[in-house]
Amino acid sequence: MYRTVFKRIIDIAIAFIVLLLTSPIIVLVIFVLFVLNNGRPFFFQERPGLHGKSFIILKFKTMNDKLDINGELLPDSERLTWMGKIVRKLSLDELPQLLNVLKGEMSLVGPRPLLVEYLELYSPHQARRHEVKPGITGWAQVNGRNTLSWQRKFEFDVWYVDRVSFALDLKIIWLTVVKVFRSEGISSEKSATMEKFTGNK
Repeated sequence: MYRTVFKRIIDIAIAFIVLLLTSPIIVLVIFVLFVLNNGRPFFFQERPGLHGKSFIILKFKTMNDKLDINGELLPDSERLTWMGKIVRKLSLDELPQLLNVLKGEMSLVGPRPLLVEYLELYSPHQARRHEVKPGITGWAQVNGRNTLSWQRKFEFDVWYVDRVSFALDLKIIWLTVVKVFRSEGISSEKSATMEKFTGNK
C-alpha cells in the first residue's frame, strides 16, 4: 500500500511545498546560470525510470560545453563553472527534479536514475534497482553518494528496494538534509562528479 498510493501522496505534497519555499532561490539560480551558460540554465537527459522506462530528467546545468582540440567535451572538472560548484555543493542542482516527482516519473526517495547506457551492463541483481521509481535521494546517497564504488552503490539500492517503508523514507530524507549541510560525498576520488560505470569486471 505504501509503495503505491501513500508514497505518491507524500511525494506530491512535499515536492509542491519545497518548490514553493525554494522558488526565490530557484529563480536566482536560473538567472545566474542563464547568463553563464549562454541562455541554457537547465540540463535535460534521458534516464531510465520504473522498470527501465525512459523519461527526461531535469537538472540545473552546472557544467559548460567546452570542447578540446579534437572536438570532445573536456573533463567534468574543467567544465564545472564557479556557480556550478556552488549549486552542486548545496545540492541545488537537484531542485528541478521536483517537477519530475510531480509528473510521477520520480519519487523523493529511491535509487538515483543513472544513464540509459548502463541498463545492459547491470547484473540481474543490480537491475532490481528499477523495481521502484528512481529518487532525488536514496539509501546510497546518504551512505556515501559519489564516494562509493558502483558495486557498493548498487548493493545499497537493492537493499532499499527490499525494505521500502514510510519510516525508512523519513530517515533517508532527514539524513539527506544533514548531508547537504555538511556537503558530504559530492565528488568521487577520481573525478569532480562520478566516474562512468563500465560493467562488472
